[in-house]
Amino acid sequence: MQSYTYPKLYPKYPSVNDLKVKAKKRIPNVAWEYLETGTGDELVIDKNRSALDKINLYPRFGRGKLIPKLSTTLLGQTYTAPYGIAPVGLTGLMWPQAEVYLANAAHRYGIPFTLSTVATETPERIGPLAGDLGWFQLYAPHDPQTRQHLLSRAWSAGFKTLVVTVDVPMPSRRERVVRAGLTTPPKVTPSFVWQGLKHPTWTINTLRRGLPRLRTVEQYSESKSLEQISYFMRDRWRGDISVDYLKAVRDEWKGNLIIKGILHQEDVDLAINIGADAIVVSNHGGRQFDGAPASITALQGITAQYKGRIPIIFDSGVRSGLDIVKALACGTDFVLLGRAFLYAVAALGEQGVRHCIDLLSNDIQNNMVQLGVEGLNDLKDFKMESL
Repeated sequence: MQSYTYPKLYPKYPSVNDLKVKAKKRIPNVAWEYLETGTGDELVIDKNRSALDKINLYPRFGRGKLIPKLSTTLLGQTYTAPYGIAPVGLTGLMWPQAEVYLANAAHRYGIPFTLSTVATETPERIGPLAGDLGWFQLYAPHDPQTRQHLLSRAWSAGFKTLVVTVDVPMPSRRERVVRAGLTTPPKVTPSFVWQGLKHPTWTINTLRRGLPRLRTVEQYSESKSLEQISYFMRDRWRGDISVDYLKAVRDEWKGNLIIKGILHQEDVDLAINIGADAIVVSNHGGRQFDGAPASITALQGITAQYKGRIPIIFDSGVRSGLDIVKALACGTDFVLLGRAFLYAVAALGEQGVRHCIDLLSNDIQNNMVQLGVEGLNDLKDFKMESL
């Protein structure tokens, strides 16, 4: 079961948390704070972790030799494991060309990679790398023509699944990011230069690729200035999406449509009525609203009422294969991870992403054997409790 692509890495990095520790040492503080921070007092980040930790599963014995099978089908596409890479904005700030490494590794291992509208690489560059496993995440522009052009670009680049994020009605207050001195896009300040000098590998790679830019959206701005592009995004790329807007997206997008950021059960009905093909239960990793419930808590209520009516994906706070197993036992069909994969790419580049996939898949398999199950569907009826 432990057939690691990089066996020498396992003794040094036997868990995602070890990759996290390595990543923090390799990247400037502004990049780390952007990746790690939540909003407000960061209560939701703690809730996500605490709620997952409180879920107990009851192992069964006498099942004989088990060979767990991780492959699954979602929206007509078969994946080698029940998880994929969530969209993360400004990905290249954590590590230059991070999207390239993430897409390459995801395609090689047969899991989806989701490119954010506000990533630092374009759909035209990443789509061919992700192949038929690529998803594109939409932060919705106000202007219909801009939206239609962006959707056309994503489709032409090979993305056939669209993820529309609906839980960012306006930018959140991420106080730790402000204290760290990060602006969006980042500015070259004396503090930024000093942090770069203390992290030479990150700096050298950044100089080769250039400072992180919002390359996907910059062509829609009237200026190529990073500062002006940022103003443009705040003015014309807001997230206050209406039901009518989502209906228009549904009419314009020919592929699968996933709505991400649902916590309220009544919003699942809205998604179904709009014609969404799947939903993502997510609190945005604790980065938007610090008064939200833990994502796994919301998931349990939603799956109890809507399981079988629409595919349900889970996101927020996942750091291990055991977390994925718990989410599957709570009724989700699929799981997305964001920060875990950014730790991996910041720690070790593309081989870090591959190692992270190995760790997660092996952890899932190990825990399935511990529980006495062989198939993913067996987890959906597993006896559990949430303390």
